[in-house]
This record gives sequence, C-alpha cells and structure tokens, in this order.
Amino acid sequence: MLSVLKIIHGTTVDGPGLRSSIYFAGCTHRCEGCHNPQSWDVAEGKPMGIDEIVEVLNYNRFNVTFTGGDPFFQAEEVAQLAKSIKLRLRKNNIWCYTGYRWEQLVKEPRFQSLLQSIDVLVDSPFILAQRDISLRFRGSGNQRIIDVQKSLATGTLCLMEEY
Repeated sequence: MLSVLKIIHGTTVDGPGLRSSIYFAGCTHRCEGCHNPQSWDVAEGKPMGIDEIVEVLNYNRFNVTFTGGDPFFQAEEVAQLAKSIKLRLRKNNIWCYTGYRWEQLVKEPRFQSLLQSIDVLVDSPFILAQRDISLRFRGSGNQRIIDVQKSLATGTLCLMEEY
C-alpha cells in the first residue's frame, strides 16, 4: 500500500503537457517555504494499492508525475507502481520530484529500482533563498531536471537543457 495525499489530473506545472500528478505522503527534507508541508507526515495520506492507483490513472491516460512529499520516502512501493504504469498503461514519460540530490540517490541501493523505472527526475531540496518563479517545472535555482535513463546508461549526469 502507498500513502497518497491526492491525485490531480490535467496539471501542467509538474512536467510538460497535461499530466496526472500523484502526491505521495511522507518527506523528511522539511524544506523551508515548502508549498506542501502537509505532505511531510506519511500518516496524512490515504492508503492506496497499486491496482487502485492504476485504475484512477487509466481514467484519462495523461502522462504521470510522482511528487509529494517525496516519492523516495516510499521508494520500493513507488517503483512497483511505476513498473505497473509502464506495463499496463503503456506510459513512457514518468517524471519524479525529490528533495534528494542525484549524487545521493545513485549511491543508495534501496533507490535503484525507482530510478530505473522513471524517465525524468527533478532533484534537490527547495531552497527558499533561491526561489525563482521564472523556472519551468521547479521552484528554486538549485533544482535540476535530469534525464534519468540517459544518466544511468552513461554513468554521467545528463541534464535536460530544454527546461
């Protein structure tokens, strides 16, 4: 079971095009100025199974974004969800937001399955002093938009410069 705060369909702020964003509960980063502090407590979410979430996503067939909270707080379960989305809904464009930096994630074995299951990662904590509303798909200047599969394949961090 995953702890989910809400699922929003048709959003355009969490990646390109119309997307369904899944807001997961649970986050230990506690960024100052966080736009979603109610997401910090995993108990604030509603327990949802993978099949239930996939059924909700199947309603409109938008591409998917994992956000929160921090999806890596529930990394193993979110990885299983990502695999199910790709297999059952044939979605090949899953974005994921995290307060971790890429360099931390790639060193941690428990995060590998989720990294291998997503396409784009917006990494790093939100830093209020670096807040920049002119940036696309991120809130502060330190955050990066990473092509995950290319980065994993090459062993080199590959940023998506178009954003």
